Amino acid sequence: VQLQASGGGLVQAGGSLRLSCVASGRTFSSYYMGWLRQAPGKEREFLAAINWSGSTTYYADSVKGRFTISRDNANAKSTVYLQMNSLKPEDTAVYYCAADRSVVTSNKYNYWGQGTLVTVSS
Repeated sequence: VQLQASGGGLVQAGGSLRLSCVASGRTFSSYYMGWLRQAPGKEREFLAAINWSGSTTYYADSVKGRFTISRDNANAKSTVYLQMNSLKPEDTAVYYCAADRSVVTSNKYNYWGQGTLVTVSS
């Protein structure tokens, strides 16, 4: 059971980044997958989730309209993406992908990947 996130880095305010997370080791193609983030000194925050087929998405108000979650279930793996546009310095955080059998719009996921750091400079 493994979730591997990548794509973080340093970007200027107003820029874009796309995060990726590859899920393997289980039939994650049938799982809901999500993205969360944790800034220094803050709780881990739910950002977005997507159902197994990609037909239904959920967003936190803080990122709605700027971030887009999508997924690809090809080749016995599930890859979930987070396209982040119009980035702001307050988006600076460690970003995590996660998975669960049902939709989770909080930080209570059962399966977690390692984080990837996103730094937005002003």
